[in-house]
Amino acid sequence: MGLWVRGKPLFTMATETLPSGFSIQNVLTLFLLINIDLLHCQQFTIPFKAPTECGVEEFFDISSLSCVKCGPNQLRSTTGLTCVCKTGYRSVTTDKASNTCQQCPTDKPVVTKDGFGCIRCPGSLSDDGMCLCPPANVLVERDVNGNLLDEATCETCSRNIPAFSVPSSSGDRCERCQASFINTSCVCNTPNVLAGGLCFPPGILPTNANPSVNYGQLKFSVQSAWFVKNLYSSAAACLVFSNLTACQALGNMCVMNMHSFSGTSNDACGLFNTIFRSKAVMSSTQDISYWRANLPWLYYGDEPGLAGRVLQTDPVPFGFSFRGKNKNTEIKLLAAVYNIRGEFLKWEQIGGGNLQLCPDTAAKQAAAYSFGTAYQQSCDLSVAELLQAHSEPLFYDVFMDLGGGENRKLLPLPTLVYNQQYNGRFINQESMKNWYLSRRMFLVDTLGGREKSMSSLPKVIRVATSVKIRFQLVPRTQEGQIFPPLMIVTYTDVLITDINTQTVSTMFAMEYEMDQGEARIKTDTALGVMGGLAVLYSLLKTVSWKRRIGSPLIDAGTMFKFLLFYSGDLANVFFVVTVGTGLYWLIFYKAQQFVSVLLPLPAQEEQFVTYIGCAFTLKAIQFLHKLILQVSVDIFLIDWERPRNKASRTVQAAGEPKRDPAPVSIWRTYFVANEWNEIQTFRKISPTFQIMAVLFILEVVGFSNLALRDPWSTLQRSSQAYTPSYSLILRYSLAATLWLCIGLLQVIFFTVFYEHFVEDKIRQFVDLCSISNISVLLLSHRCFGYYIHGRSVHGHADTNMEEMNNNLKREAESLCGQRGLLPNTDIQTFQVSLTTHLRSQYERIREPLSRRNGPSRLMDTSTNNPFEQNIRAYHTMNHFLGSIVDHAHPDMDYIVKDKLMFERVIGMEFLEPNEKSIFYNDEAHSFSGVLFYGNEATLLIFDTLFFCVVDLGSQSFVLAAVLTYVQQMIFRLIRNFLGRKNLVNKTLVDERFLI
Repeated sequence: MGLWVRGKPLFTMATETLPSGFSIQNVLTLFLLINIDLLHCQQFTIPFKAPTECGVEEFFDISSLSCVKCGPNQLRSTTGLTCVCKTGYRSVTTDKASNTCQQCPTDKPVVTKDGFGCIRCPGSLSDDGMCLCPPANVLVERDVNGNLLDEATCETCSRNIPAFSVPSSSGDRCERCQASFINTSCVCNTPNVLAGGLCFPPGILPTNANPSVNYGQLKFSVQSAWFVKNLYSSAAACLVFSNLTACQALGNMCVMNMHSFSGTSNDACGLFNTIFRSKAVMSSTQDISYWRANLPWLYYGDEPGLAGRVLQTDPVPFGFSFRGKNKNTEIKLLAAVYNIRGEFLKWEQIGGGNLQLCPDTAAKQAAAYSFGTAYQQSCDLSVAELLQAHSEPLFYDVFMDLGGGENRKLLPLPTLVYNQQYNGRFINQESMKNWYLSRRMFLVDTLGGREKSMSSLPKVIRVATSVKIRFQLVPRTQEGQIFPPLMIVTYTDVLITDINTQTVSTMFAMEYEMDQGEARIKTDTALGVMGGLAVLYSLLKTVSWKRRIGSPLIDAGTMFKFLLFYSGDLANVFFVVTVGTGLYWLIFYKAQQFVSVLLPLPAQEEQFVTYIGCAFTLKAIQFLHKLILQVSVDIFLIDWERPRNKASRTVQAAGEPKRDPAPVSIWRTYFVANEWNEIQTFRKISPTFQIMAVLFILEVVGFSNLALRDPWSTLQRSSQAYTPSYSLILRYSLAATLWLCIGLLQVIFFTVFYEHFVEDKIRQFVDLCSISNISVLLLSHRCFGYYIHGRSVHGHADTNMEEMNNNLKREAESLCGQRGLLPNTDIQTFQVSLTTHLRSQYERIREPLSRRNGPSRLMDTSTNNPFEQNIRAYHTMNHFLGSIVDHAHPDMDYIVKDKLMFERVIGMEFLEPNEKSIFYNDEAHSFSGVLFYGNEATLLIFDTLFFCVVDLGSQSFVLAAVLTYVQQMIFRLIRNFLGRKNLVNKTLVDERFLI
């Protein structure tokens, strides 16, 4: 088809006006050549005009977007988009494209209703200059054949039998009056009540119906224009005529009032319940006693405890399964949809965005209806957009589709309206026994808050800001059975101030829960039993500690020490229980086929998180306690080296030269001290590798997806798919288990392979002591500690390279004695239990040093050289401890024996060193207990808890890894610094020689 103008094709017209010899192509070429410069520089701009800016005799041309002058005798129409004839002028069509206005003659001065004819009127005129008839009359301007009359007539509609007619809404014909008027001859005379275009007999309902919508959050009510117009008429039509649409409209108005009512109120819900009670003698609908004939089902009933019976008595007659051939995870919901006038619109499948106000992709919205996926969608919506998209509310009766083929069944979803009031009480915010379940809900109501008219801007709008559908698992089910789902709706009243800036936060969620009472009891029982055992174990530790410090008294210090021990043991109890519980949820929830376990809700996880917090706090106390003990341990390096006779030096004594033996070198002592300083923070694992491995498995491999609140075990998720929130329990158990497993693998690798085939720093330190001819005494308690026997079997360690190699070769070929403390033994490490007398002598030797480090008034004034005092104390202590090991003091002698197996298990010595000290053979190198090396379990658990606590607080494994690394470095620096200071103070080694 071509473009037509005045009945001729445009191209035809153009060719008809061209001279011969020319063509359209030639004309276009010439035009382009003339205007080619203009095409390069022309800017396409037009002036802006709005329809309201056009004059009285102008209209807005929607084609040119400009104001165009109307023709003669024409005015702008009410829309401003066309022109109409002035009063007294009729339209005359001259051709298909235009019309003109012609004045009516004086004998027929009035324009007909259609605007194309002139006529005389039988009576008065209307404001727009047309004929006007009295009430109950219709205006007749044409005969039955459509011919225009010379004079219009007013015909009276017969209101009596048998016509029962009244003028139509257009006023041009008579039609039968509404059925409610027939008994009154189409006139609603008193005492009858006229409402909503219907005539009702008196006394059927209170005429003082309350057309208010109560906004409880804002603490005021609004006289709704919709309620004023329709409340009484809907209620009366429902009661008198059992009009189904009117009953639905009345129910909708009750739902708009939050299902709230009181016994004396005449508001929407009060009128609904009045009609509900009046129909008690009628049969129920669908054999449901709360669903009366002709009425919508709005309430379940107000009997106490009814909510519990509805929600927790009869399971849904099918089960859900996550895997296998009977896999069933689809949640099928169906809704009967009604408009504000009570008209049934359709059956609608729930899915997509019909119950979700927040926009999102179809794939993500569909994830809400996959059973077991904890779905939550929230957003902020503009009030202006809500007003535009929801001019009238839609109402939903939601059902669960049970299937069944031809015998398809539906299960109604009970609704809990959080804002519902019953006699002034918010009963649905109380316990379940007081809940008042209901039916029917809406999402947005922008109509009820309009006061003056239904076209005015609402004063208040009401939005369903929280819609939750909660599924509860039947206890001890093995077939995935659930109780009827519960829909929980929370509405928010929004006072309109500025629709362009106001926003509303909305949320839609699907929740799944099961009775956690049994699991909580088992957890608390495990904590109670294991906590009791921890008390006994801590008591044993306290008794052992009292023995090792040589104090039989029970004082405040003893109680404090017990609490410190108990904090560590109780931390282990909390840790074991929480990790075990988390693994239970992780394994059984993610691996189940038929649904038998559901994760605790976020609110139910609070107690579990509290247990984790307790475990971390108590473990931190234990860690700091051990750290303080390690940096305050008594340590002394016993040098067995003696001067050789062949070496001597000349010294000046009383003015005469004197030959003394050459002094013993101190470098061996410095070397051993440096090695001890180096291994103080040595661990069985690599902290850096630990953090990187855990982070790689969680974030790169995708193990973190196992902690999502859905039943799927896939490690990689599509970015287009919905990602649910994380379960704190699963997140904790996953992180803790991975951390422990990787740490345990490192420990196994270190002890089985690395220490055997690469290096064993603890045994190397013992070997170094033997080669250096240095023994080490460590006292972790006042009367208990460890002894490393480093006395060289060769007598001297200050020697040259050749002699050192020969000594090592003789030792390898068993041509010399063994390194052990006792003859013909190899045991070099011992646990020592000292007598109080020996400890007192040890302290007496160290006393001058203690005074030097204390207040100046306690210092020994006999010497002004602290260095000399330090040298003297060192030699005295070295000689004293060496003589003790050599049995040179019968009153401070010792015996060597093996510990009993039970003593090793409980960590306590049965024998008290009353007369002689006891050296217990210790091939396990227990002296590592004063190092990080011997406390790997405590450090590993502390790091695990620190990592998990940071992650639970931040929901970021990366941040947790970074902070854990920083924490490890900080405590390592603290341990090194304080341990170095302690080593200097206790071994009397000059700090300048520690590198």
